[in-house]
Amino acid sequence: MMEMMWILPYLGLGLVVGFFAGLLGIGGGGIMVPVLTMLFIAQGFADTQHIHLALGTSLASIVVTSISSMRSHHQHGAVQWNIVKVMAPGILAGTFMLSYFAHFLSTTFLAILFSIFMSYVGFQMFLNLKPKPTRQLPGTVGISSVGFGIGGLSALVAIGGGSLIVPFLTWCNVKIQQAIGTSSAIGLPIALAGSIGYMLSGSGVGGLPAYTVGYVYMPAVFLISIVSIFSAPIGVRLAHTLPVGVLKKTFAVILLGLAFKMLQTVL
Repeated sequence: MMEMMWILPYLGLGLVVGFFAGLLGIGGGGIMVPVLTMLFIAQGFADTQHIHLALGTSLASIVVTSISSMRSHHQHGAVQWNIVKVMAPGILAGTFMLSYFAHFLSTTFLAILFSIFMSYVGFQMFLNLKPKPTRQLPGTVGISSVGFGIGGLSALVAIGGGSLIVPFLTWCNVKIQQAIGTSSAIGLPIALAGSIGYMLSGSGVGGLPAYTVGYVYMPAVFLISIVSIFSAPIGVRLAHTLPVGVLKKTFAVILLGLAFKMLQTVL
């Protein structure tokens, strides 16, 4: 079983992840992947596996976090279920396909992809680039196609999708609080499909730590989840009281910092 010295860091990670998942609708994967990578390295997990384990474990942990965050945002009337219904099928397909394919990619490639992706989104949000006032959401085919792309990228960098969904929806003139709430709901199918994909792609791989299911380290999932389920509603309440500008700047700074930390950890 996991040594006692590692329990507190995972509980602390769950507290932070749940709060920011509720606040920003990002699922928490952007925070979890760099931190899990550092913890897995410190625990002595194989160098060729720690990124894949961080990606799979992050997505599995997001399942519980997304449910808690989604429920709280729904109570505030901030989830646009019509968007969720149209985008979810494409997201499920893209997430499952790319999470299985990730098994064939190197640790360094995944880390660089994660960092570039998070940096791009972070700069976009920090600069507060505004859409044309007339821009609207695309039709059903367009939203489904965007969903497929978001699902695939989310699987490769193990995020709940909010880092793409929130900017996409705000770029289509959806209010940021509703974009965050809708993202929290869309994050659930991403997390479910992605975690299953990483479980399957890691099945039969030799040298994995004890208590793993494929590339999912179950002790970390349990500890992160039991705390994040309580901290996510706190973040949701704050998301509906903070000014829009503060939300966007907070979102951007966190993403940029995590991208830098990931590169520093693995390169």
